[in-house]
Amino acid sequence: MPFLDLPDCVNARDLGGTPLPGGAVRMRALLRSDNHDLLTDAGVRAVRDLGVRRILDLRHAWEAREFPSPFGEDEIYLNLPLLGVYPGFEPTAPDDYRPEVDHAPERVAAAFTALAEAPPGPVLVHCHGGRDRTGILTALALAVAGASHEDIASDYALTEGTDPQTMLDLLAHFDAAYGGPAAYLRGAGVEQRHLDAVAERLTEAPAIH
Repeated sequence: MPFLDLPDCVNARDLGGTPLPGGAVRMRALLRSDNHDLLTDAGVRAVRDLGVRRILDLRHAWEAREFPSPFGEDEIYLNLPLLGVYPGFEPTAPDDYRPEVDHAPERVAAAFTALAEAPPGPVLVHCHGGRDRTGILTALALAVAGASHEDIASDYALTEGTDPQTMLDLLAHFDAAYGGPAAYLRGAGVEQRHLDAVAERLTEAPAIH
């Protein structure tokens, strides 16, 4: 999972190379990063040079307004808050994602569907620090493609300040409470064709025309 040189992103990497049964995630299929508001002109050019076709910004709308993306007016950009802020709802701990995914499955489904429906080419997913919300969505994508819990947690742990056990706990929760990540997504409203599309995006080489 090579890190990307996107000045001034500090947590940008390509998920290509993540092991899958019989192979690995292909390069430049799914990228992840922290927020883009500090990107230099060179960083913006680097994103464009990667050929990114969709940027999924998982931050709250107020975050996107306060720390605007340089791609905010671009057709490749889409702001889809992954998790919500709900009166009376508080997660048990800042590093426990289980209550969040239980409480807002429709938002997770919307973000996953947007990933599935993105135009052919690299998709770049980010939130503010590129850790929590980005970690949840990329974990689901990797799981649907067939990556093991351990390899998903290993990618998550590449972000500074993370504990791989946090991701292992989330994946175990999907298994115990829903029958697995794919079953969680189907229950949240994701169609099977979208699950298939994400798996294909991560594993199949794009057609050459």
